[in-house]
Amino acid sequence: MTPKTEKQLRIWYLSGAFLVFIILIVGGITRLTQSGLSITEWNPVMGVIPPLSEADWMSEFDKYRESPEYLQLNRGMSLEDFKFIYFWEYLHRVFARLIGIVFIVPFVWFWAKGKLDAVNKKRAFMLFGLGFLQGFLGWFMVMSGLNDVPYVSPYRLGMHLMLAFVIFGFCVWFALDVRKLNKRRIFGHGSLSKWLAGFSVVLWLQIFWGALVAGQNAGYIYNTFPKMQDYWIPPESFQLQPVFINFFENIVMVQFVHRFLGTLLLVIAGVLIWKTWFSKLQLSVKLKRWMGIMLSLLAVQYLTGVFTLLWRVPIWMGVWHQAWSMLLFGALIVFWFYLRTDRKIPA
Repeated sequence: MTPKTEKQLRIWYLSGAFLVFIILIVGGITRLTQSGLSITEWNPVMGVIPPLSEADWMSEFDKYRESPEYLQLNRGMSLEDFKFIYFWEYLHRVFARLIGIVFIVPFVWFWAKGKLDAVNKKRAFMLFGLGFLQGFLGWFMVMSGLNDVPYVSPYRLGMHLMLAFVIFGFCVWFALDVRKLNKRRIFGHGSLSKWLAGFSVVLWLQIFWGALVAGQNAGYIYNTFPKMQDYWIPPESFQLQPVFINFFENIVMVQFVHRFLGTLLLVIAGVLIWKTWFSKLQLSVKLKRWMGIMLSLLAVQYLTGVFTLLWRVPIWMGVWHQAWSMLLFGALIVFWFYLRTDRKIPA
């Protein structure tokens, strides 16, 4: 593989990561503006054509007026208000198709020119599969809100969000790994790797509980910090039976878990700071730099989460909070990659 081909592949993978990041922002706006159920049909091909006439708009509006969301929550909505929520859901779906085009067209060109080795062919097909699965999960999520209850399932929202992170993470890793396919090393710096693995697991759980908070509007209650009004753990936290279901479906406990996991990430981050900068481990400058970037992103993310809660989830801050989490995840992927390829220097 020539250096030029390596650069082209890296740009391809990074463009995919960038578009996933953008669609995360659009998806966050779609959710926070309650726009996700405005389009009641899934047309993978013809759905790319928006309403072009007043008659087309009335046809779409009539379909929406038969949905549970309109009948139970938005009865009396004007056509202009409908156009607003339709725009965000339409943009979200069009961006998803755009991501597919950005992957497929270069892939065909790379294949025709013989620029893909066996490893990158497998990686491309894996990303295609994940992309199709993400499209299905998006519609599967929307379907959950088109029945009797006009709210999408928070569990399906969580799956949809986490798969977006998976696709983003693979794109970042593959972009970094284009020219290091034959330079793989075993993770070094054992204790650092263990703490970093713990940080990764907690961050993954935090992303899922963030989806549960979003899906159940749990950010609109107990808008105080650090306590939840006068309590560390409010009395309603365990009112559902069986007890374990409170952690997933009791909005008070869901918010508490999200707070707890965020604070736990800060604690683990303190250990990572010590391991990276002040312990006897002799790490490369690149690793120390990326640890600094990752922990700076975490600090901003934590503060953003606090102010998002205190200000009762303004749209711009809720979107920022969600987008920043993907940047943090991306920095974690980069750090893992460089730790994986870093030479282990004895103390």
